[in-house]
Amino acid sequence: MAGRRGRYYPAITPEILLRAYSIGLFPMAESADDPEIFWVEPELRGIIPLDDFHVSKSLRKTIRQKPFDIRFDTAFCDVIALCAEPADDRPSTWINGTIRQLYAELHRLGHAHSVEAFEGDELVGGLYGVSLGAAFFGESMFSRRTNASKICLVHLVEHLRENGFTLLDTQFTTEHLKTFARSTSPRMTMPSCCTKPSR
Repeated sequence: MAGRRGRYYPAITPEILLRAYSIGLFPMAESADDPEIFWVEPELRGIIPLDDFHVSKSLRKTIRQKPFDIRFDTAFCDVIALCAEPADDRPSTWINGTIRQLYAELHRLGHAHSVEAFEGDELVGGLYGVSLGAAFFGESMFSRRTNASKICLVHLVEHLRENGFTLLDTQFTTEHLKTFARSTSPRMTMPSCCTKPSR
């Protein structure tokens, strides 16, 4: 997780959080139990190109079988809560109570969104992030079933394309997302797409 970071103690408002995103910063905590948060500015930002998004043949086949009911913004707080839970490949997370409250408020203001995968009435996968102008900043995802979060990501990209978004920023590079033709960009001032109207 290379990049600059610094602690920020005063109360953070949704307005301050959006301003931070517009200049390339985002908050994290050391752990779910740590009440403090710090700002992060990655040296290399993970970018998924919307016009060159690759979906493997096997995943396309799975999507055609419609294993999950995909929904948008129907269970935002549940998604972020499940993203904050430990998992086999993630014994601890950076999502603390302060972050959960901040993003819930952004959701109420129309700037944070979730994509959810349901199996019957059970939420088995999802992701959430922040929209600012024509940019979407992915924050976290979780899976309780094979490919659930990947399928949510595919639906997110389709939604962003249909609604005129130009940037999907995923902050860091991970092996999980490299399969989608992920690229990186040096630390930068965020582009003008952050100032266009959100959708």
